[in-house]
Formats: sequence, structure tokens, C-alpha cells
Amino acid sequence: MASKRPPLVRHRGKKYAEKKTLVTKPNYPISEAVELLTKLSITKFDATAEVHIRINADTTQADQLVRTTVSLPHGTGKAVRVAAFVTDDKAAEAKEAGADIIGNEDLIKDVAEGKINFDIAVAMPRLMKDLGKVAKILGQKGLMPSPKAGTVTDNIGKTITELKKGRIECRMDKQGIIHAIFGKVSFGPKNLEENLAVVIQAVKEAQPSGIKTDYIRSISICPSMGPGIRLAL
Repeated sequence: MASKRPPLVRHRGKKYAEKKTLVTKPNYPISEAVELLTKLSITKFDATAEVHIRINADTTQADQLVRTTVSLPHGTGKAVRVAAFVTDDKAAEAKEAGADIIGNEDLIKDVAEGKINFDIAVAMPRLMKDLGKVAKILGQKGLMPSPKAGTVTDNIGKTITELKKGRIECRMDKQGIIHAIFGKVSFGPKNLEENLAVVIQAVKEAQPSGIKTDYIRSISICPSMGPGIRLAL
């Protein structure tokens, strides 16, 4: 008879355990939470500030799915490489706005060949049919432009500028949780609080018609590779 294997236990390091002792309350007001967040990173690099929002939703129902975009007032602190699928007459506008890669048929060919050197893509509506050729490739990497994400637009310059400055997408996963970033620990409490407040407000305003009550179940924040802090709702 085969012996039963013990359950897998995720072991945390000594530094994590030390930082965890700083979290002494079950939940915190937002101002106290971001102040504490700046003290919890266990990494030597400038850690990313993350927010995780659990939505009280039935994820199998289309009218309960949450998806929105938000422009962070202080950006994300992360350099984003933007690819612009545009017609030739819009190439100059895309370049001026800060697009890193610009093209149409040639760029689609590069993607088909596996040359994907960007973090986010924007596209003009008239080129979406052509992008269908590489939709599966981009979709698997979460890079396919989408009207719901605001990345399919004729207002190319404005969209690229916002993305480069720190516009993010907040999208609920299959477990009903929105995972997003709202800056770097080095931003300091004040800027982090302002970014976080904008994210939470955007998610509140995006409440689907199918969710009538008890919309947000919980909100927690943490530095990358650090302990979490639960916010008082």
C-alpha cells in the first residue's frame, strides 16, 4: 500500500516572517495601509505595489464580469513598450505619442513569425480584420487589442500617451479577483494612496448591472514578494 504524501507547504523566508509581524491589525484604513506597505518589501529592488480586489460575482454570468481601465495620476513606475497597428497616415502621430513599434502588414508579419517585442498593443478599428490572422498568437499572451480595454481606437495619439504615462486595465479573473498594480514602493505613501484611490473608485464605478449588492468582498495590497495588508471597506 502506497504511503500518503504529506500536503505541500509553502515555506516563507525569515525576512518575510519578520515583515509579517508588522501587520498587526485584521484590516487598515487606506492611508495607514499604504504607509505600512512601504515598509514591507523584502526585495533589494524597487518593489511593485499590488492591489487584489475580490468581487462578489458569479463569473459564469456575462452581466457580472468586471473590466475597466484607469489612468494612474502618478503612473506605474514601469516602462511600457507599446506597439501601434496603424495605417501609414497615422504612423507619425503614433511615433510622436511615444509608440515603440509602428506598422501594419509588416508588423502583423513579425508577430506571425514570433517577433513580439512589446508589452501592449493598440490598433485602429479598420486593421482589426487583418489582425485576425494573428489573434490566437496575441490572445495567448494577453496582447490582443480590445475595444473593452480601450486599445482599439482611432484616437491613436491620446491612447498611446495615456498608456505610456500609466493607464492600466482592471479585469476580473476566473476566480472573481481583480489583480492590478498601482505604482512602486519608492513612490511613497502619498502618491501610492492617490493611485490606489483612483483604482478603487474606477472599480466601484464599473459595477456590472448583474451584481445588485455586496459588490466588493475584500481589498488587499502588498509589495511584490511581501506580506499583504487587508483594507477596511
